[in-house]
Amino acid sequence: MTWRFVLAILVATLVVLVSLLVPIAGYLASAERDRIITSLERDAFVLAGRSEESLETADAAGRDVITQLAQDYRAASGARIVVVDAQGIAIVTSDDDPTAVGSSYLSRPEIATALTGQIASGTRYSNTLSLNLLYVAVPVLSGDRIFGAVRLTYPAQVVTDAVNGKVGTLGIVALTTVLLAGVVGLILSRTVTRRLRRLTELTEGFAEGRLDERADVGSGAAELRSLGRSFNAMAERLAASLDAQRRFAADASHQLRTPLTALRLRLERARQLSEADPAAVTDRIAAAETEVDRLDTLVEGLLLLSRSEAHAFPLEKIDLAVIARDRVEQWRPLGTESGVDIVYEGPASAVVLSSAAAVEQIADNYLDNALSVSPRGSRIVVRVTPDGRGAALHVVDEGPGLEGEALERAFDRFWTGRADAGGTGLGLSIVAQLAQASGGAVRLENRPGGGLDAQASFGEDWTPERVSGPARRGLRSRARRSDGVGGPA
Repeated sequence: MTWRFVLAILVATLVVLVSLLVPIAGYLASAERDRIITSLERDAFVLAGRSEESLETADAAGRDVITQLAQDYRAASGARIVVVDAQGIAIVTSDDDPTAVGSSYLSRPEIATALTGQIASGTRYSNTLSLNLLYVAVPVLSGDRIFGAVRLTYPAQVVTDAVNGKVGTLGIVALTTVLLAGVVGLILSRTVTRRLRRLTELTEGFAEGRLDERADVGSGAAELRSLGRSFNAMAERLAASLDAQRRFAADASHQLRTPLTALRLRLERARQLSEADPAAVTDRIAAAETEVDRLDTLVEGLLLLSRSEAHAFPLEKIDLAVIARDRVEQWRPLGTESGVDIVYEGPASAVVLSSAAAVEQIADNYLDNALSVSPRGSRIVVRVTPDGRGAALHVVDEGPGLEGEALERAFDRFWTGRADAGGTGLGLSIVAQLAQASGGAVRLENRPGGGLDAQASFGEDWTPERVSGPARRGLRSRARRSDGVGGPA
């Protein structure tokens, strides 16, 4: 990728430079030609002025002076000079060949044009010299009379050489620019590819099981920082998912071993007693059915916990007060059978941002726990209390409450708080996970007059998508701190 990037930079730079140099070279050729012609015209008029008197009087001494001027001019500038009279006969030349003087130059179109009183300039091929000439021919005038003409010629190669020299200088500048562009492209490419290689290494390391690999998002181009943030978000989600799967496998293997062992022992004992004591067989089978029920409850709880950890619930605006009143109506008949009054207290409406399914399950778990510890004749209050950021759901009972370690560890998995507890220890762990996944937080507090206040708060101005992976883990850890968060299993 590095060299492809550098090659692309070089090609792009070269294309730009060529597109600029071609018209510049054409402009330089035209400008150099115009400059030389202008210079020749100026010098030709100067020589024409010097030649006027000599041509008009046919003075031999004057011609010698003009001849010397022509030879000096050729030595200084390299131009060839021919001065002709009105009949086109050469009277002065800058050549060392004396036979050129007296020759007719009327066959030269520029001389013929100048003898008509016009200025002639341009480029033509000279058969005599076998090369292209750049020429200027001007008339020698005195008033309206034409006494002759002066022609100055340069080899056209002079212009070509001058242009080539300037274009060569531009070529050196262009080559330097291309090399600099290549160096800059190489530096930029290595900078980009270095970070991409690092991301590749991180991805490979993550695939090999190094789940703590994270990309640096504090430096580099905005696109690379965005890619790094996306990688980190993906890594957080995958690490959390893999961690949840490992915990699920470990918890399932550990927790299922006990009821399965007990079930196997009871069935084996029932088989042994099948002939000797049929009544005992019935008892063993009943006990086995109880273990099967407990096993089913445990599996359901583990699956629910695993699903809630795997993804966040889709959030929506829900009316917490409506859901709370609905759960009260659903649980009130069961509370009546147990001699416990279940009532609702709170506003008619309390809109929060959460998941209706998660809130219902949280309320059901709290009510189930509260009902299991509430004495006959007591009351369970389901209360909704709005605050500045949302609202909180309270399930308040008049049971024994929780103390010490039980209050601190109530949301831990498989924590029951009592050795003789028949539950799975997953109820409040599921509550905590559901609350976190739906954008809420949980808390348990003992009431001053006795009983427990089980709380779940839900907000309006944040969602789990706005909370980073470490922050989400912080929410889980806060649900287990010793500042009063916890509850019965």
